[in-house]
Amino acid sequence: MTSRHRIPVRHGIVLALVLSLGLLSSAANSDLGRPDVRIGWTAWSDAEAVSKLTALTLSSVGMDVELTLANIQAQYRGLAEQNLDLMLMSWQPHTHAAYLDHYGDRLEDLGVLYDGTTMGLAVPDYVDSSIQTIADLADHPELFDGVITGIDPEAGVMADAREAMRHYGLDGFELSESTGPAMVLALERAFDAEQPVVVTAWRPHSKWAAYDLRYLDDPDGVFADSEAVHAMARAGLREEQPRVAAFIEQMAFELDELEALMADAEEQGHRNAIRDWLNANQERVHGWFEEAGQ
Repeated sequence: MTSRHRIPVRHGIVLALVLSLGLLSSAANSDLGRPDVRIGWTAWSDAEAVSKLTALTLSSVGMDVELTLANIQAQYRGLAEQNLDLMLMSWQPHTHAAYLDHYGDRLEDLGVLYDGTTMGLAVPDYVDSSIQTIADLADHPELFDGVITGIDPEAGVMADAREAMRHYGLDGFELSESTGPAMVLALERAFDAEQPVVVTAWRPHSKWAAYDLRYLDDPDGVFADSEAVHAMARAGLREEQPRVAAFIEQMAFELDELEALMADAEEQGHRNAIRDWLNANQERVHGWFEEAGQ
C-alpha cells in the first residue's frame, strides 16, 4: 500500500543563497508530467525525519518533490522499476541484504547517510534484571503475554527477530506484526501501566530519548552489531539529475542529532522541527548545495 503527496515550496527555510546554485526543476521530468524527485519513505521514526527533511530542503530550492509512503520492499521495487527516484533507508550490509541481492543491480548507491546504527529486541529498564539476554525470554513467556511487539512484516528487523526467536528457542512467543507508530503506542501504554513488554528496536529512534529501555544481549549475533544507512537511487539518476545525486551524496548525520530531531518532531510536528533544524544548520546545508554544484 502506498500514498503520495507533494511538498510545497518553502523558499524561506534555507539560505536564499542556495537558490543561485542552479539545483532547479528538470525539464525532462516536466515534459513527462512527473515530479522532479520522487522519494519513498516508510513510517519509521528515522525514515520519516530524514525523508521529510530532504524533501523540504529540495522543495525550498524550487524542485517539485513527491513523497510516497510505502513499505520497505515496495520502495526497493519502486526504485528498480523506475517508479521512485530515491529512498533514504537502506540498512547495510546485513539487514537489507536480501533486498540488495534481489534489486541491487538496478539501483545506484549514493553513500552513507549515518552509521553506527543498531537493532535488536528491547525491554523497559523496569523489567526484572534477571532478563538480560534474548535467550532469557524463553523462561518468561507469561510475563510478556507471549508476545514480541514488532513492526511491518517486510522490515529487516522483523526477519532478524524471527531468526532470533528460532535460534534462542522462544517457542512460547509470537511476533506481532504492526507498524512503527503502533509499536511505539504499545510501548507507551506499557510504560504508562509499568507493564513488561518486549519490542523490536533500533537506533536511531525517538523512543530511546522518550523511554528508559535496554537492548537484550544477543550473544550469538543474530542481529548485526552495527550498520550504516545508505541513500539509494534508481539506475540513471546520477546521469539524469547529477546535482540531485551529488546533493544526496553530501548529506550526513550523527545519530544523536537525528534522535533529537525526531523527538522535536513529536513535540511540534515534522515541518516545524525540520524548519528549526535547517535554520540552525544553514551553513552546513549550504555547504551540501555548494559541493553538489561543483
